[in-house]
Amino acid sequence: MTEAASIATDLGAQPLLTEIERLAKRSRLPANATTTPDRPDTPAGLTNRELEVLELLTAGLSNRQIGERLFISAKTAGVHVSNILAKLMVTTRLEAATWAHRTHLFDQR
Repeated sequence: MTEAASIATDLGAQPLLTEIERLAKRSRLPANATTTPDRPDTPAGLTNRELEVLELLTAGLSNRQIGERLFISAKTAGVHVSNILAKLMVTTRLEAATWAHRTHLFDQR
């Protein structure tokens, strides 16, 4: 279940993640069976998809533009942006971009 939840999270597939969580609950699996494991290898615990979104956000793209580039809806892009802001403990897109710049996150790309 954990792997399926992790993949659904990376894909931004919230309906799928919800169904995985329901299945885990019906199967009486432990509460943490669908949680994504800590990601020490990624900055601030961001998922690969969140890193992609952050890179585009840092370039100044809107949610709609991010969605077009990543073939996701603008709403899904917005959810990713919200998750990024929460994980980085910042309140604005500018602060998130500043964090990425200060940490040289995308310098090697």
